[in-house]
Amino acid sequence: MDKNIDEVELVIFDTETTGLSYASGDRIVELSGIKFRGQERISEFDVLVNSGRAVSPGAFAVNKITPEMLKNAPSIETVIPKFLDFIKGSCLCFYNAEFDLGFLNNELVLSGYPPIRDLSVLDILTMARKMLPGLPRYALWFVAQTLGIKSAQSHRAFSDAEMAREVFCRLEEVCRGKGIFSFADFLTLFSFEGAFSAQGEPGNSGLIQAHIRTQEILKFKYLSSRSGEISWREVLPRQIKRIDKYWYLIGDCYPERERRTFRLDNILSFEESGKI
Repeated sequence: MDKNIDEVELVIFDTETTGLSYASGDRIVELSGIKFRGQERISEFDVLVNSGRAVSPGAFAVNKITPEMLKNAPSIETVIPKFLDFIKGSCLCFYNAEFDLGFLNNELVLSGYPPIRDLSVLDILTMARKMLPGLPRYALWFVAQTLGIKSAQSHRAFSDAEMAREVFCRLEEVCRGKGIFSFADFLTLFSFEGAFSAQGEPGNSGLIQAHIRTQEILKFKYLSSRSGEISWREVLPRQIKRIDKYWYLIGDCYPERERRTFRLDNILSFEESGKI
């Protein structure tokens, strides 16, 4: 039986960095996380890091981290083993996973560790975009305000992780209102870069391709990117196609027989229907 999301140990974490690009040599200077399960707060992680690289003027304007604050801070090589122990066995959550996970994996590699591959990763930014479609922006502070969270964003790692956790909990309530509460559904809908590998076709492509060959209708539970509503769709599949970074099912939607596209990472479950 699938676990409820409230039964899973989650770690929401955030970083502050010397700049915007680890590819250009920027490094982590603060690493913070909150471990929780449902409403139970389990533990916290919060540390400044002496990266050996100066915080850029642009980054300082945001995070206000000074050289004096970092002077006696531990090195990343000292921090990484403790952080890996902190997140062990948990599902990682980020607000904008591409940024923070990119920096974390860069630090892991520089410290002689493999990048994160064996942990589930949820992106709260993806969650906000899917559950609150049509917002004019998706900055953390704006989504927090939209959800009625009154605290201001301070742009320090721990306080931003706190805000991200509040946003996650509010969005989880939205999900429950739509019947989304299993961990499997959360992974399908909100995994970083979706539940599918960027290198190959999605894992359920075999099922879809079989229905394309046999001209059988697929019935599936679908989250609309436009409205955020969930409904059952009956579709005669025509092809699977990657457009930009997402995989899509293209097919004829019944009973209207109109050609539609469906993001595969918005499909929650399949139920076989029959031949046309």
